[in-house]
Formats: sequence, structure tokens, C-alpha cells
Amino acid sequence: MERKTTMKLGSRLLILFGLIGIGLIIGSVAGVMVLPLGMLGMITAQDIFAFIVPAIVAMAIFYRKPLHAMGFDKAPGWLALIIVLVVYCVSLPGMNWLVKINEEMSLPSWMSGIEQIMRTAEDRAAAVTKQLLDIHTVGRLLAVTLVVGFMAGLSEEMLFRGAMLRTMQDSHLNKHAVVWLVAFIFSAIHFQFYGFLPRLILGAWLGYLLVWTRSLWVPIIAHTLNNSTVVVMSYLANKGVVAENFGDNLGIPADGAFPWLAIASIIATIAIAVWVHIHYTRKTSLPHPCD
Repeated sequence: MERKTTMKLGSRLLILFGLIGIGLIIGSVAGVMVLPLGMLGMITAQDIFAFIVPAIVAMAIFYRKPLHAMGFDKAPGWLALIIVLVVYCVSLPGMNWLVKINEEMSLPSWMSGIEQIMRTAEDRAAAVTKQLLDIHTVGRLLAVTLVVGFMAGLSEEMLFRGAMLRTMQDSHLNKHAVVWLVAFIFSAIHFQFYGFLPRLILGAWLGYLLVWTRSLWVPIIAHTLNNSTVVVMSYLANKGVVAENFGDNLGIPADGAFPWLAIASIIATIAIAVWVHIHYTRKTSLPHPCD
């Protein structure tokens, strides 16, 4: 084993979450310092100090070869990249439908106070997103794509899949339980409750991509594709090239209609995921990446 320490999973997670907490504080301070650079500067500071640094420091404490343990040293194969692209396209109608269902979620009347807090947090997040996606120049497009697309994909995958999932997986917990638990944490930490379900599904897909391919670059690319597509579509909509919210209604049925396209999308996505699982399971019997 390449692990430096024999400490139990609970202790390692305590260290990881402690580093995240410290990183959030440092990232907030750094964000204020780079405030003259705008919102993109603040987001970059948080990505670095709250996600990337805690992930690297924690894995350096736990493993002799932290980048190897995270899956950073294995290049993604062409098949994996094709799978990422195909699943993104095939799953779009189904994900749109799940987004719509989640957005229309309503809590019981006795939980109205909690629902108001959730709605307020969602409105704030929506306002920030709207400001970020107010893109009208190529320069701004490249900058937002770099920060919101690549940096977010890189930093979040380093922390949640590269560090958190790997640490749990190395403790010989059930791999499915680990993937979904990390996906739950990934979705919850965004504090956008009316987007929790689709983000949970996305997090699970990213986790399985790492488990199957053993390359952290695959979920990084998938995450970047997801975020960057939103950025590019927003720019094109602002320029009048495509309609506003282009593609967002694909799979969402008219009132009273059955969601045939969304259901077909979900079934096809699951079928592809099962095939990918079988393919990578049969393809290799490589030792665990942390071995």
C-alpha cells in the first residue's frame, strides 16, 4: 500500500473536512482581496483555496504518491471521451425533466419557514448565475469558460472525486455507497436545494466515471463539458444566435402530456451506463489505484 498513515477513515475525513473549512475561510479572505478583479477573481480564489489546496494537502498526508492516488497520472482514453460526449447528449432530455421536477418541489405548509429559506438561497444563487452569464464579448466568454467551465470542473473533481471518493474507496466500503454518498455531499454543498436532484445524479455519474476509468481526467472533462456548454449557450443567446434557454425545454412535456422523450432519455442513459460498467469491469483487473 502507498498510504503514509494507518489512521481510520473517520480521522482522515475529519482532516479533509477540517482543511476544507480552513480553505473556505482563506478563500473568502482572498476573494475580498481580489475583489477589484470582479466575481471571476473571487470564484477562482475559492476554487483554489477551498477545493484544490485541501484536496492536494489531504492526499499528500494520506498517500506517498497523492497524484497517483487521485487518478491524475492516468490519461483518459478516446473511448471514455466519446462516452462522456454521448451520455451528455443522450441524457439531456431526462436531466431537463428532472430539473423541472426539482424546481417545482413544494414542502408541506408546516415547513413553510424552511421552504422560504431555501427559496431565498435559490434566488441568490440564480442572481449570481445570471450575472456570471451576462456575456457579450469573446474575451468575457473565454474568461467565464475558463473559470466557470474548466476551473470549477478541475477544482470540484479534485476535491470530491479525487480526494473524498478515493479516501472512502480505499477504506473498502461498498463502491456504490461511496459514489452516492460523495454525490450527496457534492450536491448538498452547493446549497441550491431546487437543483439538488439533477446535481446528485451528475455527481454520481462523475463518481462512476472515476471508478470505471480510474482516471480523474475523465470526470474533470465531463464536468467541464457540462459547465462550459451552459456558458457558451448563454453567450450565443445573448448575441441572438440561439433562443434564450435554448435546449433547456428539450424533454419537458406540455401540460398534461406524458414525458416520453425524458423517459426514453433516462432509459437510454442507464443502458449506456450499464454497458460502460460491464466494459470496464471486464476490460481490466488492475489493482486499486491506491495500491
